Formats: sequence, structure tokens, C-alpha cells
Amino acid sequence: MDAMIKRATQRPEGFIKPAHWTNEPAPPPRQPPAPAPAPDPDGLSPTRYGDWVKDGIAVDF
Repeated sequence: MDAMIKRATQRPEGFIKPAHWTNEPAPPPRQPPAPAPAPDPDGLSPTRYGDWVKDGIAVDF
């Protein structure tokens, strides 16, 4: 297996580079800002603290 397939290192003759091509590297991707956590309208989250409140009574599963 001494024969390797040669890779093209030059463009073919007659190739014309499009006007919008540049030699500058691509810009890094922009990271969207992280959304702020929405405040819980009912107070503390029951899934975090383990208590559910229904009609003013704390219910624990």
C-alpha cells in the first residue's frame, strides 16, 4: 500500500474566485445572552423545596 491518492492542492486552471470570497477567517459565533430566570409568581418553587401549597395548606407528597 505504498500508493496514496494525491490530494488537490491547487484550483483547476480557469477557476475564477467569486467576488464575495475572502481570505479572512470566519468570525467566532455569537453567544446569545442567557435568559434571566423567571420569578415564581407563587413564591418558592415546590419542586425545589418539596412542599406544595393548596388553599393555604402545605401538602407534602
